[in-house]
Amino acid sequence: MESKGLPTSLGTENVWRLLLQYAIPSVIAMTASSLYNITDSIFIGKGVGALAISGLAISFPLMNLSAAFGTLVGAGAANLLSLRLGQRDYTSANKILGNVISLTLFLGITYTIVVFSFLEPILRFFGASSDTLPYAKEYMIIITLGNVVTHMYFGLNALLRSSGFPAKSMYSTIFTVLINVILTPLFIYGLDMGIRGAAIATVISQLVLLSWQLKFFTNKNNFIHLIWANLKIDLKIVKDTMAIGLAPFLMNAVSSVIVILINHSLVKHGGDLAVGAYGIMNRIAMLFGMVVMGLNMGMQPIAGYNYGAGLYPRVNKVLKQTIMLATVVISIGFLIGELLPREAALLFTSDKELLDIAVPGMRIAFAAFPIIGFQMVSSNFFQSIGKPGKAIYMSLSRQVIFLIPALLIFPHYFGINGVWMSLPIADTLAAVNSAFILTLHFKKQ
Repeated sequence: MESKGLPTSLGTENVWRLLLQYAIPSVIAMTASSLYNITDSIFIGKGVGALAISGLAISFPLMNLSAAFGTLVGAGAANLLSLRLGQRDYTSANKILGNVISLTLFLGITYTIVVFSFLEPILRFFGASSDTLPYAKEYMIIITLGNVVTHMYFGLNALLRSSGFPAKSMYSTIFTVLINVILTPLFIYGLDMGIRGAAIATVISQLVLLSWQLKFFTNKNNFIHLIWANLKIDLKIVKDTMAIGLAPFLMNAVSSVIVILINHSLVKHGGDLAVGAYGIMNRIAMLFGMVVMGLNMGMQPIAGYNYGAGLYPRVNKVLKQTIMLATVVISIGFLIGELLPREAALLFTSDKELLDIAVPGMRIAFAAFPIIGFQMVSSNFFQSIGKPGKAIYMSLSRQVIFLIPALLIFPHYFGINGVWMSLPIADTLAAVNSAFILTLHFKKQ
């Protein structure tokens, strides 16, 4: 007999049906989250200007760093929760919730104080010029002040999904996007708040849904609910959470370094608008990447639960099915990037100079896009089954081993095209590396 709210069907239900059940809400949620970023960029590009898009792109490393700390706790705790539920360790499952809230508060407040104290020099280091700095600074002041809200919102949403409520997690994200889409144009156009209005809309939308999440998790009728005594830090839970969350943390942290390198190289070889062109490409690529992340989120509780329960054939099956779906999704992005780059870029700007940089750049940058899905799923798979070492290595291989050297070499010879070329080259090498690691894993089973 199932305990109320306990997802024991993860170990018995048809794997394909489970993947669709968990992945579809996650995909919808992540697509909505990506659209949330895209609409922000569209409103900013159309309502504030081309340089504002560049200013927003300059802030990407800081937002990636914030996401890194958020995933360190949120993604790590979500995976750990799935493993503990599969092991029937319900006491630890409830402790994880309390520890997520405490860790999120501590890390979020610390991050906000440090970043806010050095915001302008940080943005200049990231590549901001005198033209783009005002936009980047105005946006990031608000985002940084709302950092604790963002961290806790994403952390609790991850726990919602892993504790057997993927639909609620999806609705939480969708409502956040809807509120943001309503408020952003109101603040930018109606109240003439410029780029600052987009940031305020983002924080308000997350705060509204965070209030609902806290209400949900304080309901004692739910199987996983907040027990105030569990707010006390449990060092073993913290250690296990961070060990699993270290892979996505490092991936996001290194992404910040990558974007800084890209921004500096683009400013050198193409000027401020080249950074804006990258910002447009990044948003489009992120849309498809977020769909794959949604598939990974659907796979995560299934793989984690069944691995914890020792049901390895089910683990392997959900991995293969997720890779297949991810490849289909990413291939659609590839076709858009190669066949319709101007149409995609026109959503963000009508500035001819910016379009002339973004369109050919997108065709080069998306050249190896179809294999990205395989690499993303493979890395997340090891995180889901509690093997952080392999997950970290696979996550960082694309960024550190392949992309950074490419960014240091190719722009020197090919200018701005060398920046775009570095991306598909790194994608190809990372996919080959992932295939090798995954093959070794299956041979040892």
